Amino acid sequence: MSIMGAAVSGMNADTTWLSSISQNIANANTTGYKNSQTNFQALVDQTSSASYDAAGVQTTTMSLNSMQGIVVSGQSAVTDLAVQGAGFFVVSNASGEDFLTRDGSFVPDASGNLVNSAGYYLMGYNIQNGPANIAANSLSGTQIVNVDQAGEVATPSTTGTFTANLPATASAVAAANLPSANTATSQYTEKTSLVAYNNLGGSQTIDLYMSNTGPNTWEVDAFDASTAAPGGGFPYSAGPLATQTLTFDPSTGQLTAGSPLSIPVPNGQALSLNLGGTTQLAGAYNVSAAQVNGNAPSSVTGLTISPNGTLSFQFSNGQTVAGYQIPLANVPSPDNLTSVSGNAFQANFASGPVMVGTAGSGGLGAIESSSLESSTVDLATELTQMIQAQSAYEANSKAFQTGATILDVLNNLKP
Repeated sequence: MSIMGAAVSGMNADTTWLSSISQNIANANTTGYKNSQTNFQALVDQTSSASYDAAGVQTTTMSLNSMQGIVVSGQSAVTDLAVQGAGFFVVSNASGEDFLTRDGSFVPDASGNLVNSAGYYLMGYNIQNGPANIAANSLSGTQIVNVDQAGEVATPSTTGTFTANLPATASAVAAANLPSANTATSQYTEKTSLVAYNNLGGSQTIDLYMSNTGPNTWEVDAFDASTAAPGGGFPYSAGPLATQTLTFDPSTGQLTAGSPLSIPVPNGQALSLNLGGTTQLAGAYNVSAAQVNGNAPSSVTGLTISPNGTLSFQFSNGQTVAGYQIPLANVPSPDNLTSVSGNAFQANFASGPVMVGTAGSGGLGAIESSSLESSTVDLATELTQMIQAQSAYEANSKAFQTGATILDVLNNLKP
């Protein structure tokens, strides 16, 4: 009976081996697939000098998830992603359950959510309002990555630079006639206009007046150009947005006080205008720098994904804004992960807990955009093993037949 029992366990083991080989061959072209390996362990019931009872063999099958597949780069979509090194993408199904996968064939669905060929949604941290707080042992805070909801973006002006030379030979303007008085008779020495942006991305023209008030001192006044008198100029319907005194070193002509100038942009933010490079020299008025940050509403024209997993939106005005941080996850024993349909995995006691981090750090690999990881299946190896498994199965069946023949002879013995 031990002959037949061992032979049956051998046939079952070879069937398991053939099943894993069939699974591997079927997924030879599956993106990110890790081939399965069947391991055999001998079973022994009793061993002595007098007798030997064969117990046969048992098998265990595992996915070789720590193997690196070939990363194929090409003219694929930017959202086609591959991991070069250790780690898995964090994905979720329609029910919100989290899984791990190496299948990075992500494309936007009808709602703009990135989903791979198996129907799993890519998870990431939304960083449009600040950097992500990635918890090493938790998937909390992640959400489905969406590439259609960035919409248009407008950035209000908050900083700027104004650099000019103010003529040292300019005549002083009487105090009663300075622009800060905002009268029809107001006078000034020089004028420049800057364009800033409010909270909604609307342009706001700021008129800057520079007026000599005496030796080595100037007054700078900022007005909202939309409140100017008909035809432009004074008087404005509202007083100056900001007024400040500039002081210059009489020996070098360098600005010593009065920078920066803080201008409250109408319907916007406080604009800190750096005047530090302004000079007072015996030359003509000359503006060498006049820059203000911020921008009008701009639509998304494309996106990029960096090796550390930062997904950024590119806007029509040339601005690039970080939108999501795509993390990678790993476990202490990747080969012991539980396989689920769709080329995905779940952590278990044998694999250890999930650890989440930024790609390229903490032992995690890098993310390659416009690339896919090929299956690790080698067809030549699988076909060779198929022949070996088939031969072993046939040999076990012969052992079973031999055991059955011996049993038949034993049953036919007559007293």
